[in-house]
Amino acid sequence: MKKLILVALAVFAINAMAASDGATLFKNCAGCHGVNAQKKALGFSKVINSWKADKIESALIGYKKGTYGGAMKGIMKTQAVRLSDEKIKILSKYISTLKK
Repeated sequence: MKKLILVALAVFAINAMAASDGATLFKNCAGCHGVNAQKKALGFSKVINSWKADKIESALIGYKKGTYGGAMKGIMKTQAVRLSDEKIKILSKYISTLKK
């Protein structure tokens, strides 16, 4: 029973830490995308707060590799290359929780 409680607490702590890290990571995005990812970045991008985490992750990986994007491709590549794959996952999950 104690092991189950410890595992549950560990999972809770990891999820809380990931959400916190996501919020911290998103601060770099909020200037263009809005505090809830509700804006078209610089008037060009799509609003991303309605996207699912896997779509956001795929887009960020594509920006990082230079294989995704339109008008904002250059700006987003410089942002995405700074993120590890793990940080992209955390950030994607966080953005997917934001609502309009």
